[in-house]
Amino acid sequence: MPIDFENIFHDAENFHRRLLKKMFKEIDDIEEAIRSGKLEGEWDIKPIEEPGVKGYIAKGRFQYGGKAAPKAFELPKQIPEEAREPLADVFQDKDNVRLYVELPGVEKTDIKLNVTQGRAEIKAKNFYKTIDLPTSDIEFDKAKADYKNGVLEVTIPKTKKTTTDEGKTTIKIE
Repeated sequence: MPIDFENIFHDAENFHRRLLKKMFKEIDDIEEAIRSGKLEGEWDIKPIEEPGVKGYIAKGRFQYGGKAAPKAFELPKQIPEEAREPLADVFQDKDNVRLYVELPGVEKTDIKLNVTQGRAEIKAKNFYKTIDLPTSDIEFDKAKADYKNGVLEVTIPKTKKTTTDEGKTTIKIE
């Protein structure tokens, strides 16, 4: 089925025409609100009237309906200590489950890593994440972790037999 480029360009032209009509209507509504006093403030609206160019340049500060002007944007004095969820990838092969967790700006000594039969839990400064492991047949007590360049790499060996032991271990980070 051949593409009908004429219809595509015609549709794009109609969309552009409707968009401009709506935009100019909104600018006219703003100008009317300024003239009627509904929109108070300092305004400078100039139409652009050049060959092939149509539009407006609008500059100003306003308040609407007698409400006070918004305060200037300020950064908070203290950033709240909210836990952020770090990015993480989980891979497994026939021998191991591997976790890669991005913890930018964190010191190795600030990382707490706990591994249970089916889950890994990572806590570090304002980062927190629990990861469901793809298998519970792991030797969580033999897990190893390495932290380098903001990335925590955890290697957890798989067991050779199915186990139902419930337990938890804290992993030392190398």
